[in-house]
Amino acid sequence: MTGPLVSIVVPAHNEAAVIGANLRRLLEGTAPGEFDVIVVANACGDRTAEVAAEAGVRVLETSIPGKVPALRLGDEACRTFPRIYLDADVELTADSVRALVRACERPGVLACAPVPELDLARVGRLVRRVHRVHDRLIAPMRALAGVGVYVLTEAGHARVFPMPDVIADDGWVHASFGPDERVVVAEARSLVRPARTVKAHLNRRVRVRRGNRQLAGLQRAHAEGGPGLGSLAALLRRREVSPVDAACYLSVLVLDRTLSRVRRDRAGWGSDLSTRSALSTD
Repeated sequence: MTGPLVSIVVPAHNEAAVIGANLRRLLEGTAPGEFDVIVVANACGDRTAEVAAEAGVRVLETSIPGKVPALRLGDEACRTFPRIYLDADVELTADSVRALVRACERPGVLACAPVPELDLARVGRLVRRVHRVHDRLIAPMRALAGVGVYVLTEAGHARVFPMPDVIADDGWVHASFGPDERVVVAEARSLVRPARTVKAHLNRRVRVRRGNRQLAGLQRAHAEGGPGLGSLAALLRRREVSPVDAACYLSVLVLDRTLSRVRRDRAGWGSDLSTRSALSTD
């Protein structure tokens, strides 16, 4: 091997509880130097940097908070293309990485992402129903957003970077490409741990809406729009979700939109720490 197959940037803020296991999972079965992995520990108050270093990857530390500054810093240190940008709390295997790299070799592909799988094992009963409905509703239009992973070829990178200080970095990336330029790779999977409680889910949704408004102001809004009640009705007709699932989803959706209006002008992103702690119930 003359050089790494791929560079992987992992921004990490106080992720000591999960990053070690996720890095070991990522590197399991790889040849020495096959993956160029850079963890950017940004404004951490825990052992994120030390745990990442123990996994044998390159670690950069910065006192500057924020995911996008960490992405930019890690991107500058990358050694090759394509480049994968991976959330620290998301699991990705070496086989999935290789499948993503192969997808980048297809003519016309500038960006790609795996198929997300939700880890609902430690999620409260009510919000589990909400996640199931939400996942089925957005699956046809998700592509690069909400997966915890996206991949850029060299030409795709030129479209995205330098990335501005946006709340929704994956939304920025998704909206930078047309449907024929981005692909979802069926052979690749990412394991995503969604919010465990209704409160944590609502905090995330408020942040998503804030990020979407920001992208719209930058003319990077999703051209596809979002799912409507007609899409939910179609899921019910096909029996992909139950009436109870739909009722739970709609109830939480009302709360979501109400909170979004209340918090519209408030500062802060509403970090969700529920996926890094012991199970909470609804």
